[in-house]
Amino acid sequence: MASVRQIRRRIRSVENTAKITNAMSMIAASKMRRAQDMALSTRPYAEHMRALLADLAAQPQDEDQMHPLLRRREIKKVQLIVITPDRGLTGGLNINVNRRAGQFIVEEKKNDIPSSVVAIGRKGRDFMARTNQDLRGVFLNMDDRPTLADTTPASRIVIDDYTNGETDAVYIAYAQFISTTVQKPVIEPLLPVVPAELDPRKAVGYIYEPNNAEVLSALLPRFVEMQIYHAVLEAQASEQSARMVAMRSATDNANAMVDDLTLEMNKVRQDTITKELLDIVGGAAAVSG
Repeated sequence: MASVRQIRRRIRSVENTAKITNAMSMIAASKMRRAQDMALSTRPYAEHMRALLADLAAQPQDEDQMHPLLRRREIKKVQLIVITPDRGLTGGLNINVNRRAGQFIVEEKKNDIPSSVVAIGRKGRDFMARTNQDLRGVFLNMDDRPTLADTTPASRIVIDDYTNGETDAVYIAYAQFISTTVQKPVIEPLLPVVPAELDPRKAVGYIYEPNNAEVLSALLPRFVEMQIYHAVLEAQASEQSARMVAMRSATDNANAMVDDLTLEMNKVRQDTITKELLDIVGGAAAVSG
């Protein structure tokens, strides 16, 4: 059985851990609100832009004049953008996103389709490196307040690879923010743009000004950049929420452990006092006898 001194030392250690996790929970909470606001404010724009491009892809177009990012071809190689945090202490968030991405890659390999990976975040990079995946690009140390310029290099790799025919489909894996306690790992198609299911009467075509080539050349790259940027914002909101919940849970567990150790210390102290009293009483009785 541990002595009172040993238990007291353990209590101090756990209390220090609780202070650290509580501080980390408060820091994550302060960042969480800002990250959530950024993700939720850009979500309508990203969704409407995706709907617009899906509607545009469903319109009848001349194959020769179709923009390269709208062309659909036989899938011989896919590219996966994996967005994860750079740091841990987020509960099961990193594991869930990496597991979902890993399952996707395994399923593609079963269909004899090789995959390349663009990793945004250290945890995703480490996972892909450990599993010997083809890392096409790695982007680390994303700012807590990312801008569109921060994700543009990753977008450029994706656009160039698809335009040059080095990949035939692009998907994006990230943790979608649902609520403070719920973050859902998802994989969404990015390229080619999935055409919307339109009523034949609505497939009337668009009038471009000055012409469709210039309009699509400006619009489609912005679409890819916006979707990746929005996914990064969703991942940031999920990261801060998961970290706050995980650190708060760790603090509660540390405090509960302190209570249990304190109770154990009191029992050991009581047993020690009782034993000493019995020794004193026994010694006094022996002297009297």
